[in-house]
Amino acid sequence: MVSRNRTLQSIDKTATFDPTGPVPDTGVTRYYNFTVQRASKTPDGVAKNMLLVNEQFPGPLIEANWGDIVEVTVHNAIDSPKEGTSIHWHGLPQSKTPWYDSVPSVQQCPIAPGKSFTYSFQAEAYGTSWWHSHYSAQYIDGLFGPMIIHGYLLSVYHIPPDFLPIDNNLINGKMPFNCSLASSVVSCNLDGVIHSKFYFKTGKTHLLRLINAGGHGSQKFSIDNHDLVTVTLGVGQRSDVLVEASGKPTDIVWMRSELDVPCLNVMAYQPNATATIYYPEADKKALPTTQGVGWVPNNCANDPLSQTIPLFPKTPNKPDITRNIDITATTNETGNLLFYVNNSTFYADYEMPLLREAYDGHTSFPDHPEYNVANMGNATSIRLIVSNYFPVMHNMHLHGKYDFWILAEGTGEWNGVITNPQNPQRRDGQQLGPGSPDKPTFTVLQWEVNNPGVWPFHCHLVVHASAGLYMNIIERPDLITNKKIPEVTEQTCQSWNIFTADNDVRQIDSGLKHRREVGYLSPRLGK
Repeated sequence: MVSRNRTLQSIDKTATFDPTGPVPDTGVTRYYNFTVQRASKTPDGVAKNMLLVNEQFPGPLIEANWGDIVEVTVHNAIDSPKEGTSIHWHGLPQSKTPWYDSVPSVQQCPIAPGKSFTYSFQAEAYGTSWWHSHYSAQYIDGLFGPMIIHGYLLSVYHIPPDFLPIDNNLINGKMPFNCSLASSVVSCNLDGVIHSKFYFKTGKTHLLRLINAGGHGSQKFSIDNHDLVTVTLGVGQRSDVLVEASGKPTDIVWMRSELDVPCLNVMAYQPNATATIYYPEADKKALPTTQGVGWVPNNCANDPLSQTIPLFPKTPNKPDITRNIDITATTNETGNLLFYVNNSTFYADYEMPLLREAYDGHTSFPDHPEYNVANMGNATSIRLIVSNYFPVMHNMHLHGKYDFWILAEGTGEWNGVITNPQNPQRRDGQQLGPGSPDKPTFTVLQWEVNNPGVWPFHCHLVVHASAGLYMNIIERPDLITNKKIPEVTEQTCQSWNIFTADNDVRQIDSGLKHRREVGYLSPRLGK
C-alpha cells in the first residue's frame, strides 16, 4: 500500500463548495492491494470465523484527495470453502467507470476464488464513506473498511479525524463481550480485549468520522458530558461530527454507540458499545464512570428533515418521471419471508450482469421479472415515492449517485408538501420507518440523471436485501456505450464460469447478500 502523503485543502470557513463537482484532475493515483481470506478472530473476546482484507479488522483505510485515481487490486484467497467476492465503493457515483460499482449480476460477475481483479476509479466526491463486499453477507463477517476522500473542509477543527466503523456494535473493532452470554460451544476469553481508546486535547475541536458498517441496526452515537446532540446513523450511513473538548485535563469519559433496540425486531444481547476518551492528564489505565444521556425513540427514523439543512444548497426541479415503489412482504411456499418491490422479489443471475445486457441493447426482461428492472428511459430527473407496508424499518440506498434529495417522509399518503423545498436534505441512504397495510410509512426521493448505467436501489439491511428488497434502475440506456463494459464483464465472468463449472455455488436467496447455510455458521450466543 502506498504511503498516505495526503494534502488537505484549507479554505475560508464561510465558503461553501459543491461536493459533487466539477472534479479536479490531480494526476495522482493511490494504489492498494487487498487480499481477501478467512481468519478466526476475537474482536470482543468471542471466537468468530471472519472474512478479512490483509488480515485487518476493520479493513484497511482507503484515503485519497478529491480527484485522485484510486486503484485497488483484489486477490480472492477465500478458501475452506471457496467463495466468490466483490468490493463496492459506497457513496462514489462511478460516473466515469460504472463497471466498477461492483455488484455481481449488475456490473460484473463475482471475482472467482484464486483470481485477482483490479478496480480503478476517480475519487469523484469528497467526504466520509466506506467500502464493503457486495457478495453474499460477507461484509457482516468483517469484509469492510473506511474510505476517506479529502476535499474542501471548513477549517474549524484542530485534531485529525478518528474513524468509527461499527459492526455487531463494536467501536473501531473493539468492545469486550459479556462472556456469561456466550454459548457453551464457543470460546470467550477477554484476555487482552479492551475498549477502543481516543484522546482529546482540552479546548480543541475534534472531527469524528462516523460510519455505521453494521448489517442490521440503527445506532445512536453520543459522548458523555459533552455538548453533542445524539446522532442517529442507519445502516450504511455516515456522519461527520465536530466535538469541542470542553472537559478538564484529567477527565475520562465514555463514547457510546447504542442500538435502537425496538427497531431491531430481534434479540439484542449486548446492544450498547462503548469506547474510552482520555484527556491529556487522565489516568490512561482507568475506565470512565460517567453516565450517558438518554434519547427518545423516533420510530426508527433519521433526524427530522426540518432540522437537517445541507451546507451547500440545491433546489430540486419538477421531475420528468415519478414512480411509486411499494414494499411488502410475505412467506413463500417453503415458509421463508420474502420482500417484494411492486409485487416482485429480486433474484440475481451472477452469470449475466445487467450492465452488459444494457450495453448490448437489452433493457427489458419479460421472461425474468425477478431481475426487478425499471427502465427510466431518457428522463433527466426521477422521483420515487417509496412506501413501506411491513412493520420493520429499512435503509434505502441508491448506487451511482453522490446523494439524492429527501423531499418528505411520514405516514399514510404523501400530500405533496416538500420539507425545506429550496434546499431539502440530501444523502445516499435514508431511513424508512416500519409501516402496515393500513398505515404505510413513506419517504420521497428525487435525483438528477447524470450518470448513465444500471444502478441498484435496495435496502442496506443485510437480511432484507437477502430476502429480495432490491431493484435495478436503468438510466439513459441510449448512452450506455462505453467499450470498457464488455471488457470488464468478460474478464470477471470468464473466470467465474470456469469456477462454477467445477464447484457448486449454492445461491440460496436473492444473491445480493445471502447468509450461508445454517450448518456453516458457528453458534455464538446462549439462550
